Amino acid sequence: MAWTNSKVFARYVSDMMDNIVAFDLGSDVPKVALYNNVITPDNTVVSASTAYGVGQWAAANEVSQAVQWPVGGVALAGTSLTVGASATTYDANDTASGSAATLASIFGALVYDDTITTPVADQGLSYNYFGGTNSVTNGTFTVVWNVAGIFRATY
Repeated sequence: MAWTNSKVFARYVSDMMDNIVAFDLGSDVPKVALYNNVITPDNTVVSASTAYGVGQWAAANEVSQAVQWPVGGVALAGTSLTVGASATTYDANDTASGSAATLASIFGALVYDDTITTPVADQGLSYNYFGGTNSVTNGTFTVVWNVAGIFRATY
């Protein structure tokens, strides 16, 4: 199989609610790493399997280019957590590479917390499918986050 959708990792939610991990989306450094179509993201895996650099999120499946979109990804900028009457939304500015990027076969991204180290270092928050193959040649690759945010919880 391959990418088919975007999801928040169930363990991100449960680890936060069980106070296993002290996620702080206001001060932590979330990053975005790009991936090819070899992987099949699963939002119900254990916490350790959501982490950057582990299993299918390993460097062998990552799409990167030194300086332009480095291994390990690009830090999110302008992050915000907005609580509304019917939803809480996590969002950030659109995330761009350098201006001379050459990146091919990008299908999606892992958003992970690069600040936390225990119990799982670089634990994944969500994965985001881009709807098909994407690429750029000697230009700027930009992840344009959905108008509804990177992810949101409705209630």
